[in-house]
Amino acid sequence: MSATPNVKIYHNPECGTSRNTLALIRNANIEPEVIEYLETPPSKNELIQMIADAGLTVREAIRKNVAPYSELELERDDWTDEQLLDFMLQYPILINRPFVVTDLGTRLSRPSEIVLEILPLPQKGTFTKEDGEQVIDANGQRLK
Repeated sequence: MSATPNVKIYHNPECGTSRNTLALIRNANIEPEVIEYLETPPSKNELIQMIADAGLTVREAIRKNVAPYSELELERDDWTDEQLLDFMLQYPILINRPFVVTDLGTRLSRPSEIVLEILPLPQKGTFTKEDGEQVIDANGQRLK
């Protein structure tokens, strides 16, 4: 009997991309640790590690289309990474999502099928995103 894969998703249930990513994980018969990051944000060290492991800059990990971003004028280039991280922790809605962490790596799963790069188990069958786009065929193979 094999161990259950270690998969963690920083999830926002209100976000379609996050819901699709979670469903793709479950389509591989994996039940991940689901962290609703708006209620339970990562620590500063966890956030720094996820961003680094995903190969992103702090700016690439910030959501830009939410109120705190424009209200705080975070588009200015004089904010340091340290300051931006502090804002992300103070206003977790600024953390882009969903981040997925597995033993194979960390990804910001936008679009949701990016998660397939780091899932330790194959897809078990057809998968169609909420918008109707089919991304996995009946044999568990990625369509594009």
